[in-house]
Amino acid sequence: MTLRVQIGTTHSPISSRIARVLVVSTAALGLTLPMAQPGSAAGGGTPAADKDRRSRTGTHATTPSAAPRTIVTTDPELDDLNSMLRMLLYSNEIDIAGLVYSSSQHHYRGDASRGLEPHRWPAPGARLHIDEAVDAYAEVYGNLVRHDPRYPSPARLRSLIATGNVIDEGDMAADTKGSDLIRKVLLDDKPGQVFLQAWGGPNTIARALKSIQDRYQGTPRWRAVYKKIVDKAVITSFGQQDSTFEDYIKPNWPDIQNREVATSVWGYGSRGVVRPEDAVYHSADWTRANVSGTGPIGASYRVWGDGKQMAAGFDDEDYFGLSGHTSEELRAMGYLVWTPPQPKGSWISEGDSSNFALLVDNGLRSYQHPGWGGWGGRQVVDPDDPHRWSNQNARDADETGATPRDYAAARWFSAIQNDFAARLDRSVSTFADANHAPRVRVPQGLDISRRAGRTVELTARTADPDGDTVTRTWWQYQEAGTYPGTVAVRHTKAGAVRVDVPADARPGQTIHLVVEAKDNGTPALTSYQRVVITVT
Repeated sequence: MTLRVQIGTTHSPISSRIARVLVVSTAALGLTLPMAQPGSAAGGGTPAADKDRRSRTGTHATTPSAAPRTIVTTDPELDDLNSMLRMLLYSNEIDIAGLVYSSSQHHYRGDASRGLEPHRWPAPGARLHIDEAVDAYAEVYGNLVRHDPRYPSPARLRSLIATGNVIDEGDMAADTKGSDLIRKVLLDDKPGQVFLQAWGGPNTIARALKSIQDRYQGTPRWRAVYKKIVDKAVITSFGQQDSTFEDYIKPNWPDIQNREVATSVWGYGSRGVVRPEDAVYHSADWTRANVSGTGPIGASYRVWGDGKQMAAGFDDEDYFGLSGHTSEELRAMGYLVWTPPQPKGSWISEGDSSNFALLVDNGLRSYQHPGWGGWGGRQVVDPDDPHRWSNQNARDADETGATPRDYAAARWFSAIQNDFAARLDRSVSTFADANHAPRVRVPQGLDISRRAGRTVELTARTADPDGDTVTRTWWQYQEAGTYPGTVAVRHTKAGAVRVDVPADARPGQTIHLVVEAKDNGTPALTSYQRVVITVT
């Protein structure tokens, strides 16, 4: 159960029109707000260079000092396009090292010379979804860097696009530009982990690993190379969309961590798991007002009844572009209706976003450990394999003590959607006319050690770029910690909170506390800080 303690609000008198003063003010609080001066163009936009950070072995938490580094592999499913469009709006906070086309059991290009027909693949010459997303991003890049100069340039993103293994389901027969890109990143000497996202099949990732194995196995360097790769690579995947993980990766690279991040709340089944109060974010009215009607990125975002299709020719699984038909009518037209049709203009799916959502710099630090949880859900370890983690059995309790299906991801849905809407708004608005998330800092630190029976006192200092009122709420994320009980979070007259480490807590156990900082802007935006107390 989540116990929440609201400790008050802060009223920031600082207008977004004097952001330069805000930077000075927040620096005095120890906060850094990465922003350009309002109304001015910002140059550059390439991601900051990787700084030195500690890598981890197994599942110990990292302490990174740079944006998480990642490569995306993706097939041409409509929700991959939607996820790509959203991810590019967060590219100021994620170090994208590659954008790679790959195949899956649902989509592959085929090969006429081998008599292999394409399966649900776009028509020859069609603009594929990564390129389409970057094209839309390029139209608004000049505006995005007014809000944050860290956004990578469109030219930089285009230099990272490569075609991987796309000919057939599970294709890993030969090296490709995409697999070569992955191989080179895994073998480079930049510090820190690389999150390899499999939005389709992991086959291009598998081919890169096989090329490394073929080159080094049996040589004096193999042991060191193997250790380097398993310490560096984290594979995240939405299901296993071909057999290459089970057939090749796991038998040959058993120590690579795999996070299975499939969630219902991001996908086609989202309507079945969101909280009742969050159903509005699926509606045609909200989607039209906040997503599809907002600039080039919103216009490219797939919604029900938009008249678009994924593949060349008739695709009996793709009826999402149609509107005004019942399930029975769609079946009579030859479609395999596997999810009910929805009103025109409403949410379809964005299933693969759970892969990159765990990397977003919102203060939850969920990428540091699979069991910590955050916008991409929370993973629990496979009892038979310490390197495999999955969202499937993560059961978070709500305020009533119940554990609704997929609540570990669904609990964040309103915050995620409002943040998405705000970022889309920034793609077409001036700094002064858009809302920006508040910043929150815990001066006592985010990783604290205490003996059982001792008290921890914490304060949260907040600043808002737009001068909004910010409400702070502390709560224990019980499922993320390893201490099995609850702790009382009580507030002081000075605005701090105190937590007593229970007397029965054992050395090494952890207690996770989260402070939410929510502004009253439009849309209301939430930032976090997670404090991990380790019992000594």
